[in-house]
Amino acid sequence: MGFMKHFRSRSKLRDKDKDLHQQHFFPAVYTGPDRISRLPEKVLRLIFQNVCPHSTDETCESSESSIVSDGCMLCDLRDLANCSKTRRQWYPIASGLLYHSIRIDAVHYCELEEIFSEKRRRKSRNEAVDPPTARLQLLCRTVRDNQYCASAVQFLKLPYMTRETSKADLARTVSVLPNLLYVDLPEGFFTGDPSCHTLRQELQVRCPHIRKMKYEAGAEQSLELLLQRHWQDLQILEISKLRVEPTILRQVLASLPVIRNLSMSDMPWLQGSIFQSNQMIPEFPALHTLTLSRVPEITAEGLVQYLARPDTRESLKILKLKECAGIPVSTLHSVLWAASHLVELSIIAQVTNSLPMEPIPPLQSISLRNLHFEITSVSSNQHSLYPPALSYYNYLTNSLMSNSLPALRELYVRDPDFPESLTLAPPIVPFADSPQHAPRGFHQQLEVFSKGLDELEWVYTSVMPSEGPGRRGSMSGGRPLSAYTASKGLGAHWGGEARKSVVVGNGFGGFLAVPADDERPRTAGSMSAGGARGSWVPGHASREHRGSKADLWR
Repeated sequence: MGFMKHFRSRSKLRDKDKDLHQQHFFPAVYTGPDRISRLPEKVLRLIFQNVCPHSTDETCESSESSIVSDGCMLCDLRDLANCSKTRRQWYPIASGLLYHSIRIDAVHYCELEEIFSEKRRRKSRNEAVDPPTARLQLLCRTVRDNQYCASAVQFLKLPYMTRETSKADLARTVSVLPNLLYVDLPEGFFTGDPSCHTLRQELQVRCPHIRKMKYEAGAEQSLELLLQRHWQDLQILEISKLRVEPTILRQVLASLPVIRNLSMSDMPWLQGSIFQSNQMIPEFPALHTLTLSRVPEITAEGLVQYLARPDTRESLKILKLKECAGIPVSTLHSVLWAASHLVELSIIAQVTNSLPMEPIPPLQSISLRNLHFEITSVSSNQHSLYPPALSYYNYLTNSLMSNSLPALRELYVRDPDFPESLTLAPPIVPFADSPQHAPRGFHQQLEVFSKGLDELEWVYTSVMPSEGPGRRGSMSGGRPLSAYTASKGLGAHWGGEARKSVVVGNGFGGFLAVPADDERPRTAGSMSAGGARGSWVPGHASREHRGSKADLWR
């Protein structure tokens, strides 16, 4: 017995060693040549850009309007920082991206925010801690101690409350950023608030390459300071609610050699004479984008006179008009004809009257590709049988069907029924070659984005041209609504009524399921209309198997 016991113990030891070997098994380690060190700098930069997408954000928009990805920006920033510490070869590339476009967020957009907030609550001991302010202070210390990191910063974006409450920290930070192109600034900076005087002085002296600036009511004196040749690299200028002389405004605009985007809003004193040529003052600059919002005194004749110059006509690509009473839709055709290189046009207006009865030339352009035609009726006429905005969309339909906009690809309207009106338009008459029967219909694929007054998102509809003469165009997407109402009910379990199904498009060619008010029967023996459990199949009232094959809704 003892001899056999000795063999059994040895077999147990072998099994134990085998299990121990399996538990501590390590995979084979690659010992060949280092492939990672052979990656070119361009590939590494592309990899790091995907690790932290917001490091490539070069838009001159605020932190709230320039969210690049749906992930957690702070976690992406942490991963990129870890990559810079992994290899000596990676540090210059990763650190350059790390400080190129800096974004400070208030919270983590992931589950780590709950963990970190709990840790901060325990460590603070009833002392309020503002995480974005602390991060701004750490950034200020870093860029002031490291000149290499400070010279790499070009974009700095902060939360709204941080830039409003930490003006001193922000001024100390921008004072060492010589290559800064854009920074989120407090609202008082744009209105001439004395609390932002130090910040303005630091920005004017230390950051000469700023690309975007805004001036609102109270900043007239700050606008005139541009005549001293501050910020010669300004490309985007926004002016709102200012009261300055038109001559000074022309001189300020002429002092900016590379300005491309100009926005003027809430300036009722501004007239169309601002575009007139005068030998005593410089010309109005040639722009790439011109935005006019609530400027009622500027007329279509003034814009046509501005576009009569060859340099302005060739440079203007985007024109946005919002609530400009001096440029109604009835005179828009002259502006569109004068802007021969216009690519995008946006007109937003609320109308009280329909278009006049006189014939109006259609909207014509061979270069226009994107059109925002957002015409709505005033609140008092929205629910009438024929709202005033209907005549404007009929005018747009006639312009499209006359093939006056051959290059148009995207159309945004505020009429939910507009895509259907394009397909219901009269088809092209076969063999209609006479002048009395000019062929109608557009010959390009058109992407229509429509939105009603009670909708929040645009609904996409793709309108295809007709395949041949005498046929109508086709349409896909949009709002496919269908209601099936049977004359005879489907049983007592439907509440004594016929089945009603509604299919709603999701905006991408698919459909969304809309739940009914009454719950559908889950099994064959479901609750009847009277509240008692009934049977769908006669003679099977006692069969109540939950997982049976008779369940039609499984």
